[in-house]
Amino acid sequence: MALKAALAQINPTVGDLEGNARLVAAAARRAHAQGARLVVAPELALSGYPPEDLLLRPAFMAACARTLAALAAGLADCEGLYVVVGHPHQFGALGDIRSKSVVVHKRCNAASVLNGGQVLGTYCKRELPNYQVFDERRYFVSGRDADQPPLVFEVAGLEVGVLICEDAWFDEPARSAVGAGAQLLCVLNASPFHLDKAEEREQRMGERARAVGRPLLYTQMVGGQDEVVFDGASFALDATGAVRARAAAFAEELLLLDLADDGTPGGAVAPLAPPEAQVWQALVIGVRDYLGKNGFPGAIVGLSGGMDSALVLAIAVDALGAERVRAVMMPSPYTAEISWLDAREMARRLGVRYDEIAIAPMFDAFRAALAAPFAGLPEDSTEENLQARIRGTLLMALSNKSGSIVLTTGNKSEMATGYCTLYGDMAGGFAVVKDVTKTLVYRLARWRNDQPTRRADGSIGPVIPERIITRPPSAELRPGQTDQDSLPPYEVLDPILQMYMEEDRSIDEIVAAGFARADVERVTRLIKANEYKRRQAPPGIRITHRAFGRDWRYPITSKFRA
Repeated sequence: MALKAALAQINPTVGDLEGNARLVAAAARRAHAQGARLVVAPELALSGYPPEDLLLRPAFMAACARTLAALAAGLADCEGLYVVVGHPHQFGALGDIRSKSVVVHKRCNAASVLNGGQVLGTYCKRELPNYQVFDERRYFVSGRDADQPPLVFEVAGLEVGVLICEDAWFDEPARSAVGAGAQLLCVLNASPFHLDKAEEREQRMGERARAVGRPLLYTQMVGGQDEVVFDGASFALDATGAVRARAAAFAEELLLLDLADDGTPGGAVAPLAPPEAQVWQALVIGVRDYLGKNGFPGAIVGLSGGMDSALVLAIAVDALGAERVRAVMMPSPYTAEISWLDAREMARRLGVRYDEIAIAPMFDAFRAALAAPFAGLPEDSTEENLQARIRGTLLMALSNKSGSIVLTTGNKSEMATGYCTLYGDMAGGFAVVKDVTKTLVYRLARWRNDQPTRRADGSIGPVIPERIITRPPSAELRPGQTDQDSLPPYEVLDPILQMYMEEDRSIDEIVAAGFARADVERVTRLIKANEYKRRQAPPGIRITHRAFGRDWRYPITSKFRA
């Protein structure tokens, strides 16, 4: 008879230790009721990932230890069940930081095996990532430095070895587990999503399974945590690296597996979605969890009749439901009539609350107040920014009064080049498309419109009016304005941005790839010049392997150009 196992693809919240323990316990009990004898939860499932500087607080570490013990005791009645759960673990006591008499401690990213009400053993992660969004060497020591051996335990005659995330990307931890007798590898993960990451994980884990000749179970976290999103899609491989089971992406799931005597798994195989669908799901779960986990009752979107705000509104409604989303149109003297019409139509299709607040009286009042100081000076971007800042003030006033959060609508192309206004369109609490280039914005809009959707009036059709997608993009802050008055075409800008910012290629390398030097130098100059703006931007959802935020830590003051 095959051994049943389960991968607990859960959505923890950083710091909610009791709530996270309940998620693990509930998954374990469901699995046990269905005959499973092995349950694997994600990396740092008890604390949530990443806990960042909470790990430096002795009270937090002590609470994690208490929660682990309570979880083990609470599952004591699940006879024959082995639960592997990730958590922070500390050897020894922490000294008094204020007096600088700090005892050298060993804090680890750990996984423990729970059975019969007890913690049977603890494994400490050996490979600590310190790139992109990862900063684990700030908080943890390697299991090697903590003198912790591999952890292998027996379940119904099957020897199971434990690894944590980055461990499985390297050869030594897996070989050490196999050397200690492991017939099956269980990998606990909190691996942030970015485009193409799911395919990369399966490829690399397949290489690891083949290298050691062992089947591999990969449990992945799901959900949003500030700027990062975890995409789930947990999977199981046989010893040849072939996928034998896969959970759905971007959803909590208990993936049940049948394990043969040698650990070879079998189960349901959910398909991987195309790239646009993955990004959409990441943005939706990112918004839903940011608002839900932080207690915001709803969202407010400044709806301009343009592409970016239309996309953000559609994402917000998919994430929260129309009843929790409010759209506000704030026309200026330069707003085209079709922008009014398209904004109204978009709000009607989605069924959200829609308000119009004209900013012309306030704009006139500002210009009158500044008439004397500005006497003799031509109008320029100052007057454009005034309009954006009036709108930001109105949106934040509505946010303060209602408690709902303002979702900003600036995309990655704009954030890179500074085509955004501090305290204006950058004003808000969460930047939904901050890591989405303008060309991808259009791809996502087309993808979303291709999905059959029941609109608020009961009809089936696209949610974004076609004219919003086909009109030339414009901030509408002066007569006849288009984005290309200030920026290269997005078909030129976005590839330059990708090569320079995401791939670290030099100006000369980008020119050699076929781009005009003038365009490359213009875009890279704008990227450098607007670092000060990005430092003041709200957090936003990461969907590429390098986003502005934790991935990008460039100095504001710098003379380096290349």
